[in-house]
Amino acid sequence: MTMEEIIDLVENLDGALAFRPEPGDGSPEISWGDTFFFYSPEGVMPESTQPFATIVTKNQPGDERSRLDRPDTFRVNIAAGKESFINWTGHAPREPAIDDDPGVTDAVIAHPVYGSVGWLAVVNPGPRTAEAVPELLRKAHHLARSRYERRVG
Repeated sequence: MTMEEIIDLVENLDGALAFRPEPGDGSPEISWGDTFFFYSPEGVMPESTQPFATIVTKNQPGDERSRLDRPDTFRVNIAAGKESFINWTGHAPREPAIDDDPGVTDAVIAHPVYGSVGWLAVVNPGPRTAEAVPELLRKAHHLARSRYERRVG
């Protein structure tokens, strides 16, 4: 899957908002070129809500082992919930993880930084993760929508 295919998929989910930071919008330079997905049926950037998924296009401080500085490399990060995390990793988020290679491509792994809070990650999704990534993104969207509905009551 390409970044644009992922963005199109998520933007077509009910109430999903894709935020793409760029120069001049007040976002930090390190986020330029990345994409953040929120559940926001109002269509405005939520102030106090975390994204349910992201696409990052470069190494982040403390996360260089993913090697996102390789040409044409990006990572999709997904908060698909504890059940999905356990199904894909074989362990609970707070349990010690097997030392996955965070730079491995086309594989669902625990996020190298946020795995302890249940985030999954896929570097350069391809044929092996073609079904998993959309399924996990839909699950993360569903969970974000459920949280939103509980908050607004």
